[in-house]
Amino acid sequence: MNNLMLTPAETFAANMKTQAAKASMPLWRLILMGIMAGAFIALGAAGSNVAMHSVDSVGVSRFVGGCIFPVGLMMIVFVGGELFTGDCLMGNAFLAKKCSAWDVIRLLTVVWFANLAGSLMIALLVATSGQWGFSGGLLGAFTIKVGLGKATLTPSAGVASGILCNIFVCGAVLLANSAKSVAGKVWGIFFPIMIFVVSGYEHCVANMYYIPAAILASGNEKYVAVAVEKYGLSAEAIADGLTWKNFFLHSSPWVTLGNIIGGMVVMGFVYFAVYKKTITEEA
Repeated sequence: MNNLMLTPAETFAANMKTQAAKASMPLWRLILMGIMAGAFIALGAAGSNVAMHSVDSVGVSRFVGGCIFPVGLMMIVFVGGELFTGDCLMGNAFLAKKCSAWDVIRLLTVVWFANLAGSLMIALLVATSGQWGFSGGLLGAFTIKVGLGKATLTPSAGVASGILCNIFVCGAVLLANSAKSVAGKVWGIFFPIMIFVVSGYEHCVANMYYIPAAILASGNEKYVAVAVEKYGLSAEAIADGLTWKNFFLHSSPWVTLGNIIGGMVVMGFVYFAVYKKTITEEA
């Protein structure tokens, strides 16, 4: 340990302790913290859409969005919240025998639905705010385009992209845990999250804003007309793709599975095996 940050082994041990403590968290608190985390991620997603919507270059647009989106995770880390993707690291607490498999399943299930509730609240608020009318309805059209792409992912793309996403998200959580200063935590969060946004990987909680927001925006004929003209989409494709059925049954399950594999297995179980001695000693 030094004055600036924990070692990697110490970081995983500290994160394991934090995750193990959640096994005894009261249900009401878990729900409220999950709602707030979903809202924070949705706010970051909504803000990044505003920043991106009028930039034609895909690379530049994603870079701009990647500079905005990390604010959501920063708010969770500094203010408090329970985020499904980061909580996939609770698997380490199970491996260290600090909680049961049921504790992990309970926490992830409750947090997933609480994140959804928070995200839906923000989508409704943004829809009511009139924000999607920016740039003559272009922001509404961009919201439709983004959500449609995510709602119509193939299962293989959803799983693969979800794995890649949560490698970076859990990496950001761990980097924030390792840093001892606010500045260190900010930069530890910023770069991994920026990379996952620029790369276009899929985050199940962010999609809880993107797809419902697109469904709501598709109810506005003006936004649909702009999407058809600007992006070459068809009204039929928008209507067929942006449905709650696609969100709950065809997109979210595969992205969620990928996020679990990326966070719990790749960033959790692999590094538990690497740092097992330090983690179990800390436990």
